[in-house]
Amino acid sequence: MGAMSIWHWLIVLVIIMLVFGTKKLKNIGSDLGGAVRGFKEGVKEGAADQAGNESSSNTAKTIDVEAKEKV
Repeated sequence: MGAMSIWHWLIVLVIIMLVFGTKKLKNIGSDLGGAVRGFKEGVKEGAADQAGNESSSNTAKTIDVEAKEKV
């Protein structure tokens, strides 16, 4: 009883289609797909920006020191 079978999911899907209509569900699906696509593009741009910043900032953080021996 805890796990839902395929028939339960089909009944839920039919009820959702009756309540919202297929056109509205199609619009929701395309909006969701566009949002996911935009998120992936943003992650790629952020990773490229971060990689560019790391390569230039690593040289700026280098400190040149001389080690002295303790007596």
